[in-house]
Amino acid sequence: MQFLKGFANFAAKITENKTGIMTGEAHRPGRIEVVCGSMFSGKTEELIRRLRRAQFARQKVEIFKPAIDVRYSEEEVVSHDQKHILSTPIDSSASILLLSSDCDVVGIDEAQFFDMGLVDVCNELANRGIRVIVAGLDMDYKGVPFGPMPALCAIADDVTKVHAICVRCGNLAYVSHRIVEGSQRVLLGETQEYEPLCRECYQKEVRNEK
Repeated sequence: MQFLKGFANFAAKITENKTGIMTGEAHRPGRIEVVCGSMFSGKTEELIRRLRRAQFARQKVEIFKPAIDVRYSEEEVVSHDQKHILSTPIDSSASILLLSSDCDVVGIDEAQFFDMGLVDVCNELANRGIRVIVAGLDMDYKGVPFGPMPALCAIADDVTKVHAICVRCGNLAYVSHRIVEGSQRVLLGETQEYEPLCRECYQKEVRNEK
């Protein structure tokens, strides 16, 4: 009898509550989740997957991306495999606080392009009880930690590093190698501008370029 009672309580916890919200997603505490890696590693795809689950759980979700990122769409976050989700393009991390005061989950794509204020913004949101999911490049094309990403990884409750495949040898990629001319740190591009390389192949390429 005690076993059956315990099982019934467990079953109740994984079903919808009286408001129709799935308790498995609804009762997450405020937290920061970071998804990082090189280009073509599936960061945005993983971000969209988590945000879709939150929407399916009937949570209020707000999604933001840098206004400069118009590669696929001006108003959508779009992965390389063409998965997409509607977002709000912004120029400053401060706008996130103004636009997400009444939500359960905040998603942020291409976080490396934001200002360093994004770190405090994410902390503030998490302290309010909001789940914050951030995706971005952990390093630039030279293998240098990129923008606010290192600090976000440091304060995150959970960090997921995803990997592309090195186009030279098939090992796990380490960095996004730029294959076009240009020394500016921010250069939006795709396969025509970047290729994922493992550490060994990247070091060989660097030596060849000298």
